[in-house]
Amino acid sequence: MRLITLPLALVAAVAALAIVALAGVGTAAAKSCSAAKYPGDGYFTSLSVNGTSCSRGREIQRSHYRCRVRNGGRDGRCRRTSGYRCTESRPRSQRTPSEYNATVRCTRGSATIRWTYQQNL
Repeated sequence: MRLITLPLALVAAVAALAIVALAGVGTAAAKSCSAAKYPGDGYFTSLSVNGTSCSRGREIQRSHYRCRVRNGGRDGRCRRTSGYRCTESRPRSQRTPSEYNATVRCTRGSATIRWTYQQNL
């Protein structure tokens, strides 16, 4: 009886470890990064990436800025940049006559890049 119990306990322990290891697959947390230098009159105030690198996140921040400026100046919008689809939120409560604050989320497949910025007008 004792000879059967020990192998069964080992199999159960290995199975439990495998379940714990698999539970973490595909659930990577977002990584906080240092933001790019703002190319215009304002500030990037945060940056986080999931499924891509911080350097790629900074590239997309700058690319999105250039796209916005091409499509309406400082107050412009950009829905696609460098293969990423982007959405932007600019709450009226965070807007003054001289600046606005915005949150941007760009995705490409499973990669997500999020950041906030302040644009001086």
